[in-house]
Amino acid sequence: MPIKTYKDLNVFRDSYQLAPDVSKAARKFPAPEQFELVKQLRRAARSVPANIVEGWAKRSSAAEFKRYLAVAIGSCDECKFWLDMSRDEGYLSAHECEALVNRFNVVGAMLKSLWKHWQNFAK
Repeated sequence: MPIKTYKDLNVFRDSYQLAPDVSKAARKFPAPEQFELVKQLRRAARSVPANIVEGWAKRSSAAEFKRYLAVAIGSCDECKFWLDMSRDEGYLSAHECEALVNRFNVVGAMLKSLWKHWQNFAK
């Protein structure tokens, strides 16, 4: 299937689905954490697909496209940090944390591959 828009990228679809899944998992965090840890976690999770979209829009410039993909990779790693923190503070079970972290690992690997092969998607 040819890739015509960012919505055709598996990495976009996977990262987009992760954002509401992270939000759903975080709903059970205690009220004080809704304005601290949850806010950081949701922001980072939403940043991944948002940066893919912005990079896609600027893919005619290799430097810009790769810069946005690098930001998305950083947000992926940030999500894993916040998920680990959530587990260690007792807000997520080890199983829930591992499942989400594994999904971010996959998205991160896909982003790194896209970063390396960006030429295939240049306008």
